[in-house]
Amino acid sequence: MGSALTTIGLPVALGIIMFGLGLSLTLKDFTAVAKSPKAVAVALVCQLVVLPAVCLGLIVLFALPPVLAVGMMLLAASPGGTTAALFSHLFRGDVALNISLTAINSVIAAFTLPLITNLAFAIFLPGDDSLGIQLTKALEVFAIVLGPVVLGMLVRRWKPAFADRMDKPVRIASAVILAIVIIGAIVSNVQILLANIGTLALITVLFCVISLSVGYLVPRLFRVTPRQAVASSFEIGIHNATLAIVIAQTVLNSVELSLPAAVYGVLMFPVALAFGFLIRRAVPAPAAASA
Repeated sequence: MGSALTTIGLPVALGIIMFGLGLSLTLKDFTAVAKSPKAVAVALVCQLVVLPAVCLGLIVLFALPPVLAVGMMLLAASPGGTTAALFSHLFRGDVALNISLTAINSVIAAFTLPLITNLAFAIFLPGDDSLGIQLTKALEVFAIVLGPVVLGMLVRRWKPAFADRMDKPVRIASAVILAIVIIGAIVSNVQILLANIGTLALITVLFCVISLSVGYLVPRLFRVTPRQAVASSFEIGIHNATLAIVIAQTVLNSVELSLPAAVYGVLMFPVALAFGFLIRRAVPAPAAASA
């Protein structure tokens, strides 16, 4: 039962989530680079360059076992999660920027995720030709990440009224299915999860806190507006753990590789909420004035 939930349920849940993202997107959402070039450029550099470097540093600091180290890098390479826009909305961020960043990040991640993951395999598990993401597996990643999004966008283009009607049901369905699948995955792998949670809890919480902080502070250093910095913070700090778990378990056939993302996926929500209240209190006037 647990195995079926993982091998069938997780990809289905991710597909519905990414399809729901596509239903909310149009081609105009990809033009945010022209509207807010600095905010987008800074966020993308943080996401694609700074965070993998930070993650690598944490792995070395905590001396993680090789398989868990690769799992952490897979998590770091995953794009922002679809719930980033929800957190941004709750804490007065620029939700339009979130949607655009998620759209752009999802496209870029289809290429960068296999590259970063393969680099992690080369560093931590060298010489094992049975692992890693070869061309066929890279195409699987590409299809998993972009296929449902493109389908959702096509539905929105052809049937905008239908897309609007389906937005809420798809969100609810994806949340329910994802909850069932995660519970099933935890139950079926409870022993291996419990054996590693002590090793992974602190590093995943630290990674989440650093990701959120980098996503907020670096844009502010470059004089990006507070609302855009809040959006950037949640986009960078809330990784798509579901995507990382699906790739680990279905593309790479490894439960161990998915453990960092599984632990992170549970712990990131309270951390993100606490961080949201912190930055909301730190910059109430500019955020409220811009909202």
